[in-house]
Amino acid sequence: MSHLKLFVATLKWHGIKLLEKQDVARRVFSHGQRYASSGTSEPFLSGSNSNYVEEMYYAWLENPKSVHKSWDLFFRNANAGQAYVPHLPDQLERKVSFLQSHGLSQTPGKAEKLVEDHLAVQSLIRAYQIRGHHVAQLDPLGILDADLDSFVPSDLITTIDKLGFYGLHESDLDKVFQLPTTTFIGGNENSLSLREIIKRLENTYCQHIGLEFMFINDVEQCQWIRQKFETPGVMKFTNEEKRTLLARLVRSMRFEDFLARKWSSEKRFGLEGCEVMIPALKTIIDKSSEMGIEYVIMGMPHRGRLNVLANVIRKELEQIFCQFDPKLEAADEGSGDVKYHLGMYHERINRATNKKITLSLMANPSHLEAVDPVVQGKTKAEQFYRGDTAGKKVMSILLHGDAAFAGQGVVYETFHLSDLPSYTTNGTIHVVVNNQVCYRRRGHNEMDEPMFTQPLMYKQIHKQVPVLKKYADKLIADGTVTLQEFEEEIAKYDRICEEAYTRSKDNKILHIKHWLDSPWPGFFNMDGEPKSMSCPPTGISEDLLTHIGNVASSVPVKDFKIHAGLSRILRARLEMTKNRVVDWALAEYMAFGSFLKEGIHVRLSGQDVERGTFSHRHHVLHDQEVDKRTCVPMNHLWEQQAPYTVCNSSLSEYGVLGFELGFAMASPNALVCWEAQFGDFHNTAQCIIDQFISSGQAKWVRHNGIVLLLPHGMEGMGPEHSSARPERFLQMSNDDSDAYPEFSEQFEVSQLYECNWIVVNCSTPANYFHVLRRQILLPFRKPLIILTPKSLLRHPEAKSSFDEMVSGTTFQRVIPENGLAAHAPHEVKRVIFCTGKVYYDLVKERKNQDLEKQVAITRLEQISPFPFDLLKEELEKYPDADLVWCQEEHKNSGYYDYVKPRFRTIVNHTRPIWYVGREPAAAAATGNKNTHLVSLRRFLDTAFNLEAFEGKTF
Repeated sequence: MSHLKLFVATLKWHGIKLLEKQDVARRVFSHGQRYASSGTSEPFLSGSNSNYVEEMYYAWLENPKSVHKSWDLFFRNANAGQAYVPHLPDQLERKVSFLQSHGLSQTPGKAEKLVEDHLAVQSLIRAYQIRGHHVAQLDPLGILDADLDSFVPSDLITTIDKLGFYGLHESDLDKVFQLPTTTFIGGNENSLSLREIIKRLENTYCQHIGLEFMFINDVEQCQWIRQKFETPGVMKFTNEEKRTLLARLVRSMRFEDFLARKWSSEKRFGLEGCEVMIPALKTIIDKSSEMGIEYVIMGMPHRGRLNVLANVIRKELEQIFCQFDPKLEAADEGSGDVKYHLGMYHERINRATNKKITLSLMANPSHLEAVDPVVQGKTKAEQFYRGDTAGKKVMSILLHGDAAFAGQGVVYETFHLSDLPSYTTNGTIHVVVNNQVCYRRRGHNEMDEPMFTQPLMYKQIHKQVPVLKKYADKLIADGTVTLQEFEEEIAKYDRICEEAYTRSKDNKILHIKHWLDSPWPGFFNMDGEPKSMSCPPTGISEDLLTHIGNVASSVPVKDFKIHAGLSRILRARLEMTKNRVVDWALAEYMAFGSFLKEGIHVRLSGQDVERGTFSHRHHVLHDQEVDKRTCVPMNHLWEQQAPYTVCNSSLSEYGVLGFELGFAMASPNALVCWEAQFGDFHNTAQCIIDQFISSGQAKWVRHNGIVLLLPHGMEGMGPEHSSARPERFLQMSNDDSDAYPEFSEQFEVSQLYECNWIVVNCSTPANYFHVLRRQILLPFRKPLIILTPKSLLRHPEAKSSFDEMVSGTTFQRVIPENGLAAHAPHEVKRVIFCTGKVYYDLVKERKNQDLEKQVAITRLEQISPFPFDLLKEELEKYPDADLVWCQEEHKNSGYYDYVKPRFRTIVNHTRPIWYVGREPAAAAATGNKNTHLVSLRRFLDTAFNLEAFEGKTF
């Protein structure tokens, strides 16, 4: 151990001044400057610096003339009690004084020993701060050690003989030592005996709370934690606080007991063994309310969920109890969900602060931790709409199980969004229910038999005295409450439960909408239904189109130099605007811009969305001469407009899609879009798609208008960059392929209302514009899945006229043949139905083969829900023609398995619908360009071979 490190640290300020005067300053302190600032590390001198000064001091002791005269003067003054430090900070001055009073100016041997012992005590304190948790008493069952083994760090004083590790002895226990600034165990005292230091460190770090925090590289954060835990008396409660804690424990535990008595054979994922979580959460909420928080959004797994709903959110007990009635009928359409997955939204007065607070517990599936990014997204949205940029009004609380917290990757995906400007929620409280500490009294659930696999553990669990009895006995013993008061508190809550149970028997119908976690006040009528079943035209005025086009073609900030290549793109946009046409990027710009004028917030998120994966969008301009200077022209459309948020996400799909889903939950008056870098990348977010987006409304009566933009198209780019897997979305669509619908004037909107999501593959920029506009103009919200193009972004034919977008125009679910074949339908030999990019291949080939009169091509733009009404008209228009479905995807993917039975339903199974496309394959696409072109040529030949299906049976 170095003898003089404490001495060096004490006089470091002056040492720096001296070193600055010498050539050695840069060499000595180059590695240690981070300690001189208020930066992000412990204020401890680096080894190289301390060794250098120590060597200088020893050299001076042997021969004062062997060192520079400035060091000679410094060491002489220090030993004489006159350290040459004209503006030494108070805390360092006190240390100098302390050292002087304890014999620093005495013989070098005594001075060295004193410095040695103080440095040893500093090291001891630090050892407890770093490793004290290794010997904390964390297992209430007494089976396991803190680290699941019996390892004890050698630098913790678990026995007297370990003092020798620090060069200390039992005789030093009553010596008084100056405390460093990196501990708060002294309270108002600056020094303590070694015996008292060890006692206070053990009380802080080695009892029933383990602290592991010294890995944090921010000294301010470390100091905050040390102050909160080390300060003497910090864990003491007033009698009133103790009584409140007892009352909350009563409610937590008696709620579980009540459920166990009434429904002993029902799964409920009770909180037994971790009942203290309820008073902990309520304390967090009380303190948050006191500090100005108005809205708390929570996410949690099933364990303890009903208890949280009852005693934290304050859901009516009778509505919880009636969930256990097997005869309860469902009033809402959809599947509903089990009671321990449901959410809740509640506004109430916080009794501790007498302030209004809103609490929301998000509904979630069994997929542990999947709700984490959803909670963060909704929290971000609520902060955004309130202008709460610092997170002072809205906060989130996430509860986790220990195994899921460590094992589920979405936890990390959620964490690494925390510092991104458009994703940060300015901090989250995480409560990890450690099942190695908070034991589960009944195993995984109430139907489990944990003795099968954990006999020793559950023998110990069965012997455990419940925490409520332990705490009540303690408070009764010290006179905080009487036995009578305790029993009255229990009787009071038991009576509340019994009365609620009696009322619950009157409930004959289950209303899932009463469990809604994200209500939209004023959007639906009082019964939760749409205010109308119509959708206005989605076109906008030509003046508006022109204005947006002009801004999209400009740089609305002065002295802003853009890239030369981008200048060409903007000039091309301006030319298109003058010619009254749009490409894909400009159509999107006009849809987004039109919403901003109407006060609708637009948010576009995903990997590289600011520029666009295919460098087509350029919604954020970058100054080529000023680093990090940017401009978003969309936010310069009008003086009074809604804000536009476009943000490149982290390299995550699961976490980011969950985040955007949560953001879209907060308000129906926002267009929230998530774009995959390539369409098939959505499969790493499949859990969010399956468990939340596809089925969210059916399970939780929760509307959501999120838009998924999935680049899709077979272009020979390989299996991983081609298919957005439309078959998966279609397979999960809830419309019945065998049910022939009844048509009415409201059929289009009614069909959209009844579906679980909308799947489209637009072939024109105008239709893309309209489907985005329709998403907000509908009187309800549904997820929208858009298969977006890649090569069509720059295809010369893939442009639309303003005439297709002006006022009065609307989204076309089906674009029928409008060429020569449509003028003489009885002469048409074949009708090819298709969707998306393949239309342009078919049109080109038809022209090459001069078959424009014999072959009609009809585009299916909205695939699901299936436009039965419009396709019925098309089929009746060509009664003598072959019916062909053509797709560029392989037969076992794409759309054929979805559209075939529905076409057959329309014709009552009297006409076949032939398949033309690529053969079935395991991979979504080929990576060989030649193979791609050969297969394209093959199915195009089949599509226009009018004899291809003669003699074949369907």
